[in-house]
Amino acid sequence: PHSCAFVGGDAGMTLELQISPELQPTIQRLMKGYNRYLRPNFNGPVEIGMSLDIASIDAISEINMDYTATIFLRQRWRDSRLVFPGNESVSVDGRLVSLLWIPDTFIPDSKRSFLHDVTVENRLIRIFSNGTVLYALRITATIACNMDLTKYPMDKQVCTLQLESWGYNIQDVVFYWTRGNDSVKGLDTLRLAQYSVESYYTSVTEAVYETGHYPKLVLHFSLRRNVLFFILETYVPSILLVVLSWVSFWISQSSVPARTCIGVTTVLTMTTLMMGARTSLPNANCFIKAIDVYLGICFTFIFGALLEYACAHFYTMQHQTIEDLEFAESNGNGLVPIVNSSQPNQSVEVGTTAEELAEEPAKSDAKNHAASTEKAQSQGCGLSSVKDASRRAAAVFIVENPHNIDRHARTAFPMAFLFVNILYWLYYLFL
Repeated sequence: PHSCAFVGGDAGMTLELQISPELQPTIQRLMKGYNRYLRPNFNGPVEIGMSLDIASIDAISEINMDYTATIFLRQRWRDSRLVFPGNESVSVDGRLVSLLWIPDTFIPDSKRSFLHDVTVENRLIRIFSNGTVLYALRITATIACNMDLTKYPMDKQVCTLQLESWGYNIQDVVFYWTRGNDSVKGLDTLRLAQYSVESYYTSVTEAVYETGHYPKLVLHFSLRRNVLFFILETYVPSILLVVLSWVSFWISQSSVPARTCIGVTTVLTMTTLMMGARTSLPNANCFIKAIDVYLGICFTFIFGALLEYACAHFYTMQHQTIEDLEFAESNGNGLVPIVNSSQPNQSVEVGTTAEELAEEPAKSDAKNHAASTEKAQSQGCGLSSVKDASRRAAAVFIVENPHNIDRHARTAFPMAFLFVNILYWLYYLFL
């Protein structure tokens, strides 16, 4: 092969290409008078076919709601100015792209992206004899993906990769997938840490902006999260903490330090587990996630077990107090009679005899004794009725045998927890 130098139109750039002698006049003729600022086919829009190879999806971030992917983007279009005789194709240096017209394709949802340049810029230019140009790039881009985390970690996310034309509208450029869904390769064999690719499909649409309508290609792919990791890391420890809180139901109510220690320890451990599960997710969001619901359920059951002992201990002390009072009443003298010792002043007439004077104190004493007896009976009836009413009201809140609280809790707590778990998993897995 020989080296030849040529000037690419008005680009003002000289390139050294290693080509065979028989192609020297062809390359020079193709580039002579070629204007890269004018798009081909002014009689209609340029049809540009797209295909993708997904090399890797490096990271999927729920906090930033994006994913980072490395892709091979291939674009094909026909430029009649580059037709040359023969049936072969010519692969030229990627730096020749600065001398050719290329589409202004961009990724609208990209946050950050770069073109790989080791050891040179990863570009490929291939020109076919009928004027078809193949332009390939290797790009790494961080692309936004709106996620719905209400079912996290049993969620399924649908992300997109969009390709649009920046300046050419639908009258100038038309985008299409070269082979439909088969235009995308690599997703079937992709292996991710937390996700698995469930399905994908392609679509052709238009992007509408204030400046006009632009061609748009979209790749939709569904990612389902692998829940096994979260079951081992979060769900199983939460269930074990709930079961540990039930151990206190089999400990005697007189062992106050032991039962209190179990209750407080499980509550604090569950709080730490809840805080650790939220560190990998955004703190300020409007999502009530499935894992938050489950941790809240477990925390409620653990805290309920602690309150159960508080209630059982309270009723035990109350029961002992009532027994002491009944014992004291049974050894007492009953009601204490109330005697009115005050007597009204009596006036004595001058003409009364000594016998009358002697009879009057006796009559007054009998009259006062009858009045005091009647008053004591009425007061005794009132006190007894109030006492009975208070006892009936207190009997509603009194447990005859406080040890039955633990006995019933041993069955009620596990059954309730099992029922709530069935509802939880049915809802988040199948609805």
